[in-house]
Amino acid sequence: MPDSIMDDYLRRIDARRPQRADLAGLRHIMERHLLSVPFENLGYHLDEDIFMDERALEKIVHGNRGGGCYEVNPALSFLLKDVGYELDIVPGWVHRPGGVLGPFLGHLALRVKAEGRQWLVDVGFGRNSRFPLDLASREVQHDPHGDYQLHDAGEGAVDVHLGGKPLYRVADRPVTIADFAPTLWWYRTSPDSSFLQGLFASIRTPDGLITLKGNKQVSMVAGEQRSKRLLESESEALSAYKEYFDISLDRLPDEPAGGVTAGVRTE
Repeated sequence: MPDSIMDDYLRRIDARRPQRADLAGLRHIMERHLLSVPFENLGYHLDEDIFMDERALEKIVHGNRGGGCYEVNPALSFLLKDVGYELDIVPGWVHRPGGVLGPFLGHLALRVKAEGRQWLVDVGFGRNSRFPLDLASREVQHDPHGDYQLHDAGEGAVDVHLGGKPLYRVADRPVTIADFAPTLWWYRTSPDSSFLQGLFASIRTPDGLITLKGNKQVSMVAGEQRSKRLLESESEALSAYKEYFDISLDRLPDEPAGGVTAGVRTE
């Protein structure tokens, strides 16, 4: 990878290059990433290729796009390695309504070493923390996005809870990005795939969240205030992608069959 794309990456998220691979630098890069790169699945509905390797950088850095965990977390891992951090790719399962866990390798997260501790770094879940979570702590970890707590789930795995409710589980077992290829195929092809059932783009703001679902509605949270805006035409929807996410599209993504827009929870 050329060094220039990493410099472009830092500019893309308006982040400074850390002088050392410490916790402060990790917190800064993670926060800037979440405030700059949307969690979105437009590519699944635009018939785009989904890349988990270095090719994801071109989409995010020069294409000014975002993606799901299989794209944004690997891309962030390349940036973190470039600025000096040691890290592992770790697999996870997503908790579903009723407590059922999704498929193994259904989620991809990062375990990053800084200042002698291991930190969970995740910018590809939609409801993840703004700052790294201490993997050794079982106390409540207060974050701008809510109160997170890790619970032991056996065999070294931990469940990540937000506000007392489980989000996902991560295993204490490093894997490679290539190990996720079968699950990516499942997400791209299965009618049960949440990424095919829902169409969304979501981005964090300093005090809230902006979400566009199904080309139809923009939901905005700013502090205690909530509002919604209905999009009544194709041109209005295309303008909304540009206005709220700085995403320029030639056409709207195809809406899921049956008009389903729930899919992955982003709030």
